[in-house]
Amino acid sequence: MAEAIDTHTHFVPRSIPAEPGRNPLWPSIELWGSDGAAAVMVGGKVFRVIDSRSWDAGRRIDDMAIDDVDVQVISPMPELLSHWFPAADADSLCRHINEGIASLCGAHPRHFIGIGMVPMQDPSLAAKRLGEVKALGLTGIEIGTHINSIPLGDTRLDEVYAAAEQAELLVMIHPLHPLGLDRMGGRPELAAVAAFPLETAFAAVSLMTNGVTERFPKLRILLSHGGGALSWILPRLRHARTIGPPLDSLFPRDPSEMVKAFYYDSILYDREALAYLVAKVGKDRIVVGSDYPFTIKQDRPAAFAEETLGIARETFAANARRMLGVDAGVSS
Repeated sequence: MAEAIDTHTHFVPRSIPAEPGRNPLWPSIELWGSDGAAAVMVGGKVFRVIDSRSWDAGRRIDDMAIDDVDVQVISPMPELLSHWFPAADADSLCRHINEGIASLCGAHPRHFIGIGMVPMQDPSLAAKRLGEVKALGLTGIEIGTHINSIPLGDTRLDEVYAAAEQAELLVMIHPLHPLGLDRMGGRPELAAVAAFPLETAFAAVSLMTNGVTERFPKLRILLSHGGGALSWILPRLRHARTIGPPLDSLFPRDPSEMVKAFYYDSILYDREALAYLVAKVGKDRIVVGSDYPFTIKQDRPAAFAEETLGIARETFAANARRMLGVDAGVSS
């Protein structure tokens, strides 16, 4: 059977070095017993309950067999991106996480490909660190949908985009600290359930209206969770551009063409939703994803995409390899 590449899985290290200085938000891992249960602690509070699947290669590989997946692309748990830290603190944490992901992938190159992180709150420093990311064998970086409230289309981030394009590194965009929870009653559980898809659409629109995809046409960008709400608001964006001034100046060109500059994972849970996305962006922009190992993950992601769309998994694997900039034989 053809290779199945799961492009959206997350990593948390088994431990994190002690906080530098007195940063009250420095994360730590609290192990709860011999069964692998643990928690990510932030500010002295439990941020997320996890288990050893977050760092244990053996457990991941066993689960991959159950899910009919051959290769996982490993990226940091989004909260670890820490765009709100002082840059020096973020730099230290990035180095630790990157080395952990590189170690996991290096020990099991047939099963894992890695994506790292850089201190985006200091774009010049982040751009410099991309060389270290590539030297570790990682294929890209993950960033949030905003950099501590700086929109992704802000020209202050251009230095990072230019360096990533030059280094041929992927930029994976994942929702982080979304807007709107207060409008939904404030329950934090609603962030991943309802706010994340909206947050991804905000980020994509910022990139489009500010011409990032036009200025960096070779930059490979992955939008998590099928691009969130982007495909659903696309007809409205396109219509606005046809109305005339001032709306016709919002986008450099037809938004329905601009969205084809992005890649999208398949984590949509619903066959009709995934089929609609493909109708808008094309089958060559879709990669398989699961959100493993968190509770909201989609089981058997390659089978879901293949059966929903009637497209062989070879196509999704080829898309993933092109997106990641890796050779077809990387996992063989």
